[in-house]
Amino acid sequence: MENEYILEIENLSKSFGKNHVLKDINLKVKKGTVMGLMGENGAGKSTMMKCLFGIYDRDDGSIVFDGRPVNFSGPKDALENGVAMVHQELNQCLDRTVLDNMWLGKYPTKGGFVDERYMLNETKNLFARLKMYVNPKQLMRTMSVSQRQMCEIAKAVSYNAKIIVLDEPTSSLTEREVRKLFSIVDDLRKQGISFVYISHKMDEVFEICDEVSVLRDGQMIMTKPTKETTMNELISAMVGRSLDQRFPPVDNTPGETVLELKGLSTQYAPFLNDISFSVKKGEVFGIYGLVGAGRSELLETLFGLRTVKTGKIIYKGKEVKFKNSKEAMEYNFAFVTEERKANGMFAKGNLIFNTTITALDKYMTGPALDNKKMKDATIREISKMHTKCMGPNDNITALSGGNQQKVIIGKWLERDPEVFLLDEPTRGIDVGAKYEIYQLIINMAKQGKTCIVVSSEMPEILGITNRIAVMSNYRLAGVVNTKETNQEELLRLSAKYL
Repeated sequence: MENEYILEIENLSKSFGKNHVLKDINLKVKKGTVMGLMGENGAGKSTMMKCLFGIYDRDDGSIVFDGRPVNFSGPKDALENGVAMVHQELNQCLDRTVLDNMWLGKYPTKGGFVDERYMLNETKNLFARLKMYVNPKQLMRTMSVSQRQMCEIAKAVSYNAKIIVLDEPTSSLTEREVRKLFSIVDDLRKQGISFVYISHKMDEVFEICDEVSVLRDGQMIMTKPTKETTMNELISAMVGRSLDQRFPPVDNTPGETVLELKGLSTQYAPFLNDISFSVKKGEVFGIYGLVGAGRSELLETLFGLRTVKTGKIIYKGKEVKFKNSKEAMEYNFAFVTEERKANGMFAKGNLIFNTTITALDKYMTGPALDNKKMKDATIREISKMHTKCMGPNDNITALSGGNQQKVIIGKWLERDPEVFLLDEPTRGIDVGAKYEIYQLIINMAKQGKTCIVVSSEMPEILGITNRIAVMSNYRLAGVVNTKETNQEELLRLSAKYL
């Protein structure tokens, strides 16, 4: 009788020194199904996947893939044997074409030369089979995150992958792009390909997954068919307690206007066009819109990273013209970027370096930096943000994505900012940690800080803000009071200039 499981992980354990990251993990994925994998940041999801792909040597346990025991030497070995992964932080050669990225490491040759005609034909046929409309000769850098992600899935399929791990695949996608992704996953599932779907988004797990497994503190807490569990049961399994509310009460009281944009347009593409709104002291001001609507570009302009062509930015009654981020920081502006790996952290630095880098003048004793002050500040932020780590000397890349985000937010809190710009602050963060960050944002507003939050998650933008500006095609489509609006109005406004 043929084995019904494509992947069987049994009694998998992994420790780093005295830290037991995985303890006797068992996971079985059936052929042609989607297995959801959930857990708080630091629960062990990434470590488990790294053991599967041979990045880490497991201490104990076995992995059986397609009926045979495996011990891959690394991701390339796993890929060539039918196990692929699409990472949340996409690792692609952005200055090369889609075609080059698809064939990287396996270029076909003819007569001693790379056979580009064969590559092009095969790639076009693959995209057609997946119902993907991508120009193989387009530069990766010019594509949206969602298009690049689709290319990674297509690349996995080109290796005849039998199981594909998707790590937070929808964290930067619009609702329409999510539907397209789910359509592709569904088609591939019908062809017998299996998926491990790592996500913090409960509604997606219930929609696309056949089964769901929950990790907590390195242990497998539960595995159930999605039809036999509930959102409350999943949350309880993940955090060890029940979360009665997804969002804390928005009980801040906005004061006088502190920041105004008047007819703001930018100098270089993509061009923001004639944007005007005001933000109040102590307000949580949301910015919503589809991916590519100009939300991130707006925050970058406010932080001095983009050049204003026409219009004004007025802060505390005076016009400001930030030439760079340093000038914005001098006015007590802070900016948590969307792409933490690319421009939010120093990957080779430890937690002390990453926490103190924005406010080094605070940690001086005489003419020199005081290591004790820097370490104390880092420990303070680790405690305040509930960051899971071994200690302040950990390299930031040793932390899970969500805990890296906590370090980045803590870095800015050390500056005690007046205006906090947050671009997708809870991207890739688990439900328990999200609540903590929501609470932090609202508490900052209650202290009189101004928080401007960009989010692609509709419930989030409606759950923590006082007002919402909706962007559409680099224009302002409207500003609405959160208590007086709904999802339908936000979607209608986001399509206004399309």
